[in-house]
Amino acid sequence: MCECVSRITTPPWVVILLAVHATISRILCLTPAARAQQEIDDESEFSYDCGAENGPENWGKIKEEWAMCGTGRMQSPIDLSDRHAAQAPNLGYLNHSYLPAEASIVNRGHDIAVTFQGGAGSLWINGTAYHLRQVHLHSPSEHHLNGRQYSLEIHMVHLSAENKAAVIGRLYKIGRRDHFRHKLEPYLRRMADMKEKDEKVGVVDPWEARGDGQAYYRYMGSLTTPACDEGVIWTVIKRLPTLLRC
Repeated sequence: MCECVSRITTPPWVVILLAVHATISRILCLTPAARAQQEIDDESEFSYDCGAENGPENWGKIKEEWAMCGTGRMQSPIDLSDRHAAQAPNLGYLNHSYLPAEASIVNRGHDIAVTFQGGAGSLWINGTAYHLRQVHLHSPSEHHLNGRQYSLEIHMVHLSAENKAAVIGRLYKIGRRDHFRHKLEPYLRRMADMKEKDEKVGVVDPWEARGDGQAYYRYMGSLTTPACDEGVIWTVIKRLPTLLRC
């Protein structure tokens, strides 16, 4: 699921604040978002194939309501570059609290999503609670870090009471086993060739997917699939966990 280079940039609108806490760095940029969980479920309408008629560089031309994909000024994903980061020492630790909850998993074509049926906890940003709705996986990663793309990226999608969005992103590199992905491994393998089939997976603990809250990048961006709605608060964990090679 590659992204065209034209969508992986560090554009001039990005204000990335790099906070330093306990000698560890992180980054910020804030704003609200709409329709965060309404990603397109039918991948046949768009693709990740660079140069294709329905590829990323053409998403904004496919439908009128997707125009933001081509004209938006705050589009995600981006290359998170430390050279463009400004320090923000007062950010503090990432404020989140998660609970195990019943969940189901589905291959939506452009990603595999774990959706929670009950309350799975929340993320707090500037006094606003954003409630965890789903976790989905992209391979390879959508965001780049200092010009490098990684093996996998997990997105934890949260919505506020006003339907504003905040997403935690976590990039993985090849290495030892990750507990969250390892628990879902049997379902991920089974769902690989079963698009749009929903399967219950029992109780899933999102705490295992959250990442290290001491160091993170934060910026204001968009959804990474059509209609590319802007106003999403992105928090990308700076510390890279490792992923066991299959």
